[in-house]
Amino acid sequence: MALDRATRNGIARHYAHRGHRWHARWKLACDPAYAAVAELVGDRSLPVLDIGCGIGLLGQYLHAEHAATRYIGVDHDPRKIAAAREAATAAGLDGDMDFRDSDAATLPPVHGHVVMLDVLHYLPAARQQALLRAALAHLAPEGTLVIRNVLREPNWRFHATRVEEFFLRVSGWIPGGAQHYPRAQELGAPLRQAGLDVQVSSLRGRTPYNSYLLVARFSEARTKTRVDGSEQVYSAAQSP
Repeated sequence: MALDRATRNGIARHYAHRGHRWHARWKLACDPAYAAVAELVGDRSLPVLDIGCGIGLLGQYLHAEHAATRYIGVDHDPRKIAAAREAATAAGLDGDMDFRDSDAATLPPVHGHVVMLDVLHYLPAARQQALLRAALAHLAPEGTLVIRNVLREPNWRFHATRVEEFFLRVSGWIPGGAQHYPRAQELGAPLRQAGLDVQVSSLRGRTPYNSYLLVARFSEARTKTRVDGSEQVYSAAQSP
C-alpha cells in the first residue's frame, strides 16, 4: 500500500539535498514499485539485496512498512550511496540498512531476496545477462527475484519512456543513459532456464511509461547443506 503523506514527507526530510527531497516525495507518492516489492519480500527472515539502489528509497520504504529486517543496497554511483547513507543516519537506521558502493562483480556475500528496480536497460545487452546471473547467485532458495524495467514494445508508452530517459541522461541523474531496452523474452528466458517460475505484469502506476514487473521464484527447490558447510539449491525432484 502507498505510504501516507506524513510518512512520505518524513522520509524525504532525511535527505539533505533539495533535489533528493523532491525526488523522494514524488517517487513515494506516484511509483507503485515500492509497494509491490514490500508485498513480495514480506518474509522478514530473509535479507533484501537491492542492486542499483540509488539514494536508498526502497530501503526507507521497507523500513516504514516493517517489511524487512536487513536491507543491503548497492550502487556504482558513490554520490547516491553517500546520500543514501546520510539519509539512513538521519533516520536513525544505520543498524538496519547497509549501503555499499559496488557493482555486479563485487556484490556482497548475501543470499536472500534480490531486487533490481530500473537497472538493466542502463547496461548493454551482454552485461544485462551477466547481471541476471549475478542476481541469481545471491537469490536464496526461498527468495524472490523482483525486477522492474522498461520493456521494448511497439507502442506509444515505450516511446514516452525513451523521451524520459533522454532527459534523465542530459540532467546527469543517469550518466550515460539507457543502453539497451530488452524484450520480455530476453529477461525471462535465462531465468526459466535456471529453474525459476517467472511472471511478468504491467507496473506503470500513475505514469505514462512502459514499466513492467518481473517476479521470479524457484518452483521446486530446497536447500541442502554440503559436507563443506556451504549451501546449494537442489531440485525437489532430483534431491534425495
